[in-house]
Amino acid sequence: MFENFKSFTIEVQSDPPVTIFGKKSHLQMSKSLPPLLLLHGFPQSYHCWHKVVPSLTDNYSVVVIDLRGYGASSKPEPISQYAKSLMARDCAIVMSNLGFKSFFVCAHDRGARVAHKLCVDYPEGVRKTILLDIAPTLDMYSTTSLAMAKAYYHWFFLIQKEPFPETLIASNARLVAEVFLTGHGGGEVERFDKNCLDYYINRLQDKECIHAMCQEYRASASIDLDEARKDQEIGKKIECPLQILWSKHGLLEEHYNPLSLWRALVKDQEAGYKWLLLRI
Repeated sequence: MFENFKSFTIEVQSDPPVTIFGKKSHLQMSKSLPPLLLLHGFPQSYHCWHKVVPSLTDNYSVVVIDLRGYGASSKPEPISQYAKSLMARDCAIVMSNLGFKSFFVCAHDRGARVAHKLCVDYPEGVRKTILLDIAPTLDMYSTTSLAMAKAYYHWFFLIQKEPFPETLIASNARLVAEVFLTGHGGGEVERFDKNCLDYYINRLQDKECIHAMCQEYRASASIDLDEARKDQEIGKKIECPLQILWSKHGLLEEHYNPLSLWRALVKDQEAGYKWLLLRI
């Protein structure tokens, strides 16, 4: 898994100290290939891309990281440390340290929310972006309905005051992993590589990691909403070409109109950007 990748740890913040762990493809030819940053979701880590990267390394210099609060990256305590602006800055610093002034991004779930802010705050750094299976955070919270709350119940569970969700998760980490990773219990856990699944379960057994993931969700329901509102007020939008993909049989298809929501957050829809709508 991740053969021909080299591990790295990069300090992105000194107070409190935060380091980001990741891996970069290090084939000799990769030095001249365009850089591609892959960002994972909850409750995963960089491991989730293990079936994807083999098809990418011939054409891209691939970088995978653990978001702050996840995997082997730092897990600072305060909710404020999980603002998407800070998590986006982590990505920008990592790519800069690796020698990439601009890069492509493909991101899923929580990583896609970080990627959204990365596009907004670092327009000169992001060439093009693919967001997988999300609607904008502000739209999702501001249009909450019974159907949405039932489908995304974990959004409201994980933000409850500590240590309530942390304690319940720690009591049966395997069950939590299986439920969240298989579409709220609707899939087959056997689809996951055993080593990856075991790693995710291990992370959900670690109190520091559980707390960090809950803090990241708590930030989304507070700080991130404030940041999104401010961005809208001052007209900060996505400037790079954007591609969005979601499942035809998933929650987004049932409850939202992702294409319409994301179009509203792009700065210039008449600049020749190609919108590609894919429902898988």
